Amino acid sequence: MDTTTFLGLVQESVDSLPQPFAERLWNLEIEVQPEPSQRDLEGLGLGPDDTLFGLYTGVPLTERGASLSGDVPDIITIYQGPIERECDGDDECIRREVRETVLHELAHYFGIDDDRLDELGLS
Repeated sequence: MDTTTFLGLVQESVDSLPQPFAERLWNLEIEVQPEPSQRDLEGLGLGPDDTLFGLYTGVPLTERGASLSGDVPDIITIYQGPIERECDGDDECIRREVRETVLHELAHYFGIDDDRLDELGLS
């Protein structure tokens, strides 16, 4: 899948958010990268055989205080290569996985950790 089409799937996922959530997205960048870097994997304690579809970098809304100026944006990175390999090129699978990954990383932005996502069945 070309990058433009993949970016469209990411945008489609963001655009489908319910308004109360969409209104709270500020100072947040969402980007697509072909692959996670070795630094990203190591920072999460992952090895070269582990798969990473997305990564949230920033301060969750639930942890922000008055001293956080918001000058540096939070970043959600979606990794195209791992998602496409997981889906073996199936466009519908890619669409679903992109949406799940975007929602998973947005959950981190809103302050929901992996343990809670597991409890909710959203990991």
